[in-house]
Amino acid sequence: MPSTSRRELLLGAATAASMLQSSAVAQTAGTQRIVRFRRGSAEPSYGLHFGDSIQPVRGGLFDGLKPTGSKVKLADVRLLCPCAPPKVLAVGLNYKSHVGTRTPPSAPELFYKPITCLNDPGGEIRIPPDSKNTHYEGELVIVIGKTVRQATPQQAREAIFGVTCGNDVSERDWQNGAQKDLQWWRAKGADTFGPAGPAIVRGLDYGNLLLQTRLNGQVVQQQNTSDLLFDCNAIVVYASRYVTLTPGDIIYTGTPGSTKPMKNGDTVEVEIQGIGTLTNKVVQG
Repeated sequence: MPSTSRRELLLGAATAASMLQSSAVAQTAGTQRIVRFRRGSAEPSYGLHFGDSIQPVRGGLFDGLKPTGSKVKLADVRLLCPCAPPKVLAVGLNYKSHVGTRTPPSAPELFYKPITCLNDPGGEIRIPPDSKNTHYEGELVIVIGKTVRQATPQQAREAIFGVTCGNDVSERDWQNGAQKDLQWWRAKGADTFGPAGPAIVRGLDYGNLLLQTRLNGQVVQQQNTSDLLFDCNAIVVYASRYVTLTPGDIIYTGTPGSTKPMKNGDTVEVEIQGIGTLTNKVVQG
């Protein structure tokens, strides 16, 4: 991930509570909320989110999540991308509303995003100087918790550790224009083009969550994950047929509806029911 400026650290600490506020109100029995955070200059840590505080845990994301017994105020930390994935996959054309007049795919249309594109909640989406058509794409993101290869539907379900919010930032001219990328390496993978967070949530019905994207406060995308052409299990089944998925891998599941360009100074929010709001500022250059 790109280096973090002091300005971004201050922004992240100030916005952590607001990103998780709506999900804290909606928190239900049987769910578990996990955040990755940094306090001051300390190394990143994982913790369990409860209301306005975090209970740090020992070890990593897949080490049992055993609380240390201490508490940290949410307002005193900077939230980070909620895991450090070995690899990042994404699905295109996975809502009928986004497919439009095109022929719907017969299987999930997968592609890679480099891990260097990952961006924190509250981080800046930096539009490259020569980009003129960079769009938001609000999405549900799968977090893999078990090594899985050629998964059955049941194995796929068990391999999904949890879900979070994501923004598959996309430069449309580099994706589809006259000078389009061969494999979308810039169009989907430029630095900061993969915001994710604010929390990984376990125990939700991943196939029945309301997703909304807001641009400067205006709702620009709104759809339920029940409308995915290929749901989370189907994506894991198909991807694992060809690529071994390992703990920490994340998969962006696709965006609904139409999208618009972002510009310098914009604020993009991706809110998913039960998870929270992923908020990022946009800067040019």
